[in-house]
Amino acid sequence: MKFSKATNYALHTMLMLVEASNLKPIGVKQLAESQNVSPTYLSKILTRLVKAGMIESVSGANGGYRLSRKKDDITFLDIIHAIEGTTSLFECDFVHGEECLIQAAMKEAEEKMEQHLKQTKLADIAKKQTKIES
Repeated sequence: MKFSKATNYALHTMLMLVEASNLKPIGVKQLAESQNVSPTYLSKILTRLVKAGMIESVSGANGGYRLSRKKDDITFLDIIHAIEGTTSLFECDFVHGEECLIQAAMKEAEEKMEQHLKQTKLADIAKKQTKIES
C-alpha cells in the first residue's frame, strides 16, 4: 500500500506545526525548505489542510501557517483524509455483487488500518521525537 508524496509532506509539515509554538506562524518557505520541496507544491498541500480545518493561514509580514485545532485532537487519519480523500483503497472490478470475499477481506484490513491511524495522534509522535532529539 502506498500513499502519495503529498501525504508524506502533509504529515511532516503537520508535525512541524505541532512542535512549533502556536503563537508564531511558520512561513511556507521555511516549511518547504525543511523538507526540500518547492514552496509552490507545498502551498497546494497546505491549502487542503486549511480546507480540512486543521491549520490556518496568517497574512502579513510575519505570516505563515499555524494549527487551528488542538494538537492533541489531530490524528494521522485526519491528515490522510485531507490529502487522499476518504474513498476506499481497494474496489473490486468484477461484477459479482457485494458478496465478493476479496472485497470484504480488503475492506476489513482497511478498517483496521484506519482504526490504528485514528488512534495515532500527531502530538504523541512529536513527544517521541523530542525525546529522540534530547
